[in-house]
Amino acid sequence: MICLTAPYISGFLAFREVPFLVDAIRRLQEKEPTLMPQVLLVDGNGVLHHQGFGVACHLGVLTGLPCIGVAKKLLQVDGLENNAVHKEKIRLLQAGGDTFPLMGNSGTILGMALKSHDHSTKPLYISVGHKMSLEAAVRLTHCCCRFRIPEPVRQADIRSREYIRRTLGHSGPPVSGQE
Repeated sequence: MICLTAPYISGFLAFREVPFLVDAIRRLQEKEPTLMPQVLLVDGNGVLHHQGFGVACHLGVLTGLPCIGVAKKLLQVDGLENNAVHKEKIRLLQAGGDTFPLMGNSGTILGMALKSHDHSTKPLYISVGHKMSLEAAVRLTHCCCRFRIPEPVRQADIRSREYIRRTLGHSGPPVSGQE
């Protein structure tokens, strides 16, 4: 059983989680090389990060695989704020696939807010991780969304919580994912 011992420190998620993810990918490569993914969708940020290098960047560089950062909340960096202007832009997203760029004070586009599903009220925040253009990252993420969260990330959440319940006997919040 894998056990995380490093504490969570905002901005340093990669140092806590990436070693386990790299190990899982290495084991998959050894045991089932035909099942190696072509792209990884990472529950976290890529270049939309305080240091410009989030968990999706770390994982991509260490594995050599294309990675996309898919965050559920806006990381407030480079002047990006979840303020009234941002909330109005969210309100203007009409249909699944609608987006708006996340431009920081530096003038750099750090990612895109994506309305992933017609019925979703909260956007996803997509950013480049590794070997991927922002446009391709947004398109691929949207294509993976049956509900708000892209199916690979949603299934990983569901299965990991079930594993924890089975092995540790912990009960957690119900998993719906169908916003």
